[in-house]
Amino acid sequence: MAGANDHGTIIHMRHFLPAIAGAAALFAAPARAADDNFEVWINPSLAIDIDDDTGVEIETAQRFRDRDAAADTYFARLWLNQSLSDGVTIAGAVEYRVNAGGNDETRLLQQASLRRGLLRGRLRLEQRFVEGADRTGWRLRPRVGVAVPLDSDSRWTFGADAEAFFTLQSTGIGGQDGLTGLRTQVGVNYDITDRLSLGLTYLRQQDIRRGRADTIGHAPVIGIEFAL
Repeated sequence: MAGANDHGTIIHMRHFLPAIAGAAALFAAPARAADDNFEVWINPSLAIDIDDDTGVEIETAQRFRDRDAAADTYFARLWLNQSLSDGVTIAGAVEYRVNAGGNDETRLLQQASLRRGLLRGRLRLEQRFVEGADRTGWRLRPRVGVAVPLDSDSRWTFGADAEAFFTLQSTGIGGQDGLTGLRTQVGVNYDITDRLSLGLTYLRQQDIRRGRADTIGHAPVIGIEFAL
């Protein structure tokens, strides 16, 4: 049975590779001119179930950037998640973000997530309150990807996704709106136990800047997820 399951996984993977490659080519197309920087992201989180359909999650991240890139960033989010049906979840969160260079930020987030077979989708809306900014920023972030089990127990999972950042209203008057960022990720996740999992992902973040060279960050992301 394990062999049959592994064979099925390989077939599914082969079917989705063109879609993954196409999404990566679309969302991670090289800029005409760009400044590349190296970063390291650590992303621990803790999830607590309230009942079978409702849960809270505390998500944190530490983003360390080289000296020529943007300042280091640290944030904490408190999520409330509600499952509407098998594979459909809505959620809301409040986030506080500390930027080492100043201009700390508070965000409100609303999102809907869809899981169907190997496919994953997410649509997130953000309201951004940046210290010293002229107004509240609004941003829409659609993301599509896949999650493919690599073994018969589904403890190892391969994941890839692409995400676009659409600024509906910038935080500064006269700021840049429209498509302002592209993010692609590819990596693996391992479930150590039913409650603890570790992930290692390569992330490419392209910030699109009007009239200037884009900035592109390359980061290994270390994810640690624990559930109570």
